[in-house]
Amino acid sequence: MGQNENLKKNKIEEIGKVKLDYSDYSGEDLYCDGDVEDELLEIVKHRPPSDYADVIEERNSWPILYHLSPLRGNILDWVPFPAGKSARVLEVGSGCGAITGVLSEKAGSVTCVELSRKRSLINAYRHRECGNITIHVGNFREIEPKLPKDFDFICLTGVFEYGQDYIGGEAPYEDYLKILLPHLAEEGRLLIAIENKYGLKYFAGCREDHLGTYFSGIENYQDRKGARTFGRNGLEQIFRSCGVEEYHFYYPYPDYKFMKMLYSDAYLPGKGELSDNIRNFDRDRMLLFDEKSAFDGLMEEGLFPLFSNSYLAVIGKGFDIKYVKYSNDRAPEYAVRTEIAIDEEGAAFVRKCPLSREAREHVRGMAASFEQLRERYRGGRLDINACCLEEQGEDLWARFAFVRGTSLAELMDGCLEKGDIEGFYRYFREYIDRVGYNSEYPAADFDPIFSNVLVDGDRWTLIDYEWTFGKPVETKELAFRALYCYLLEDGKRERLQLSRAQREIAVTEEEAQKYRAAEQAFQRFVTGDRLAMCQLRDRIGGKVTAPLDWIDKYEDSAQINRVQIYEDKGEGFAEEGSYFVKDAYEGENRIALELRVAGDVKQLRVDPAFAPCAVKIQEVAWNGEPVALYGRKVLRANGRIAFPGKKGDRNCPSIVFPTEDPGFTIALGKLPRREENVLCIRMEIVRLPLAMAQDLG
Repeated sequence: MGQNENLKKNKIEEIGKVKLDYSDYSGEDLYCDGDVEDELLEIVKHRPPSDYADVIEERNSWPILYHLSPLRGNILDWVPFPAGKSARVLEVGSGCGAITGVLSEKAGSVTCVELSRKRSLINAYRHRECGNITIHVGNFREIEPKLPKDFDFICLTGVFEYGQDYIGGEAPYEDYLKILLPHLAEEGRLLIAIENKYGLKYFAGCREDHLGTYFSGIENYQDRKGARTFGRNGLEQIFRSCGVEEYHFYYPYPDYKFMKMLYSDAYLPGKGELSDNIRNFDRDRMLLFDEKSAFDGLMEEGLFPLFSNSYLAVIGKGFDIKYVKYSNDRAPEYAVRTEIAIDEEGAAFVRKCPLSREAREHVRGMAASFEQLRERYRGGRLDINACCLEEQGEDLWARFAFVRGTSLAELMDGCLEKGDIEGFYRYFREYIDRVGYNSEYPAADFDPIFSNVLVDGDRWTLIDYEWTFGKPVETKELAFRALYCYLLEDGKRERLQLSRAQREIAVTEEEAQKYRAAEQAFQRFVTGDRLAMCQLRDRIGGKVTAPLDWIDKYEDSAQINRVQIYEDKGEGFAEEGSYFVKDAYEGENRIALELRVAGDVKQLRVDPAFAPCAVKIQEVAWNGEPVALYGRKVLRANGRIAFPGKKGDRNCPSIVFPTEDPGFTIALGKLPRREENVLCIRMEIVRLPLAMAQDLG
């Protein structure tokens, strides 16, 4: 009996504790990513999840990173599921299980629907210790009628955009929702993670995620086939047409695939926060403008929700969590999630939650750090954000007050934008004075960077101090590190002279090198020698091409490669008697001249460029007749002239000009002249570095 016949007969396959239901499986996988799925299956069969980080770094492969990175689960990990693992979850399009594991940890049961058997096997093997997962393999349309109608959560992560392919019809996306919504319990929620077709990254030069083409979504998908994403208004129209009365938008950054931060309409990003934009792991991209600066402008105009790269749309009630930041690309013992939430009384607060059992002690230490730093700065002018520990069952978190104010980094940026360097240094000196208070005390936060200090009038508050050590640290080292991190975060801050800042805090170059080495050691300490996402992008990612550089070079060439003509009527060449030839360049290094020359012009000088270059004269014709350049002293140049050896080519010399003012002269005295003549010259030109031109010339 063949494998497919056996599956149809038995219908259920068990991989560890995971059940796969083949009742509606056709026996053929219609969606497949090829050999990489075989590779993934071998990995999850023989390597535990704890090895996946090693595998990702070993393989340097986008599909391996995409399917196995634990950061994929961030998009739903933060969602506050009911206590006691009572939630029933439906995951449509579960794929290779990048999200399934997170759902399994939080829910009572997870029902997956997946078209591909191979992907379902990958999912099952990687989660074979989870006893609450059932995977239905087959077409959603055939499986859907048998599904329960009491799910607390229905999750579509990177799935809704395929509605045209899997649902079809005139209104596939509306029909998709109308099919799904009846399967929700009364207070249930439907979660849709999807790219925004008007995401800023697409305007800035990223390819459309599904089609791999430039500007497809922005141009409203001229080819209507295949995946299709939507802007915020487009999604809202679909929701309303399906009778949805309550929905909420959340904004994953940089996108939902590897979410680092999540914003909401109640807590939008501030200026300077969105700097992690070069994320092209899977393909080449252009870089048309600085996305960070563009995001800053959109925030000023209140337009960020329309240009967020991705959305997490929640149909149903929203959540009390308004902001999330993930720090889970660290070593397990330091992996945490930071949230801004609203308590029962409507007050905002901040909490840090451990993302692993190993990180619980790190979170516990935050309350102790608060006590140490509060004691150190007692009597000083730096407030320490209050922290206490809270526990609920097995859950533990550190709770902080929500402090309002403007980050010191933003205030410093404002000074730089206005060219107020002295204003910047006034803030910097104030920072040194406040952070350096009681510096001999045996406790110091190693990470009081400018963005971790909020300013509200005369009140300065250190809001994040998770890297507090029980020993003193020199104030100038803390100040140098804060400045060093500030400069690294934004290239536009390079206008600040680091040398002057070093003088402000009396840091020698030798000390600066020592502090940089200490910073690198600290980062290795935090990450556990794991590669950060930016390092993985450098290994895996595609090319970043900046077309503006080409334009600059073209415009530069247009200035340098101008052709200037001088006429000598017996008094020599003069600047006032010269002119430039418009449109002389035909492209591909070709110059074509057709010059009207009066009968009293005795010689003509042609300056082909304003830079060292090599010129190959291909043709010179006077009134339609070829001009013999070789051997008649018709041609002179301020460069080295080389005539070809072949007799038939000897009127086509090459000239190397080792000067930024190249020029050659054609004597017209021996040529038959009319009252008005036509001189045609065709040539090729290549610009050369001066040193090379001097060697050749």
